[in-house]
Amino acid sequence: MTQIFALNDWMLQHQQQVELALQQRLADRDSLTSLRLLSAMRYSTLDGGKRFRALLVYATGQALAAPDTTLDAAAAAVEMIHAYSLVHDDMPIMDNDDLRRGRPTCHKAYDDATALLVGDALQTLAFETLCDDEIAPVKQARMVKTLAQAAGAFGMAGGQAIDLESVGKTLDLNALQTMHQLKTGALIRAAVALGAQASDNYDATQAESLDRYAAAIGLAFQVQDDVLDVTADTQTLGKTQGADIALNKPTYPALLGLEQARQKAQDLIAEAISAVESLAIDSRALVAIAHYVIKRAH
Repeated sequence: MTQIFALNDWMLQHQQQVELALQQRLADRDSLTSLRLLSAMRYSTLDGGKRFRALLVYATGQALAAPDTTLDAAAAAVEMIHAYSLVHDDMPIMDNDDLRRGRPTCHKAYDDATALLVGDALQTLAFETLCDDEIAPVKQARMVKTLAQAAGAFGMAGGQAIDLESVGKTLDLNALQTMHQLKTGALIRAAVALGAQASDNYDATQAESLDRYAAAIGLAFQVQDDVLDVTADTQTLGKTQGADIALNKPTYPALLGLEQARQKAQDLIAEAISAVESLAIDSRALVAIAHYVIKRAH
């Protein structure tokens, strides 16, 4: 595609679109539950973040002509899982962080018990969201399974467990890559898969190419996060700068050096773009998002 793609405008439009989808699903339904819990869920989910995973849902689904209502449900669901993981990761029993998206973390703004329940409630709400009445049952089952696998012991949760077990240890490049393919990459791959599964217009070849794209940018996203943890400041990041170093966590800059880590991210982005440019779809948004992964400042 040679046409110019206005990524910033496209991102803003779809960030607002998923924000509305999240607001609708986090509204007070009947006042029978804890208003404090709902407040903490909204605090942790709304008005913040890049919505990177949701953007991947929209970019993939639109390239394959998926309906907006299905994409809204999938985008909201994956953002809920991501938000829940951040709430739990920030707690004292995990990474013990005080700052997220430029403001106090959930357990600091509320308390530890509320933060724990926020994560639990967001996770279950994500799967309820995928059971939208407008989504065909066969699609629902496929999408629920995709998100569940990405969030569980063989995906995000498993990667976080390996991360905690690796503090203070020396990992080789393969072990570090495996950890991040689970902790960060699994949910990113799920976002692309959900976008595709929301459509009736994709085949096995497209699915394979899209998964290669997602796996590459998922790893590149984490490499760039590791780089930014070294090079950016707390105000820009919206979270504590140098947190990985302070916790003695294995990172790509620590293992490869800063410049080689940057080159690793660039190589992964080239691999991702190569995977989708040959497909007979409008891949401009996917390509632009891939470039964004290593150009972002936070």
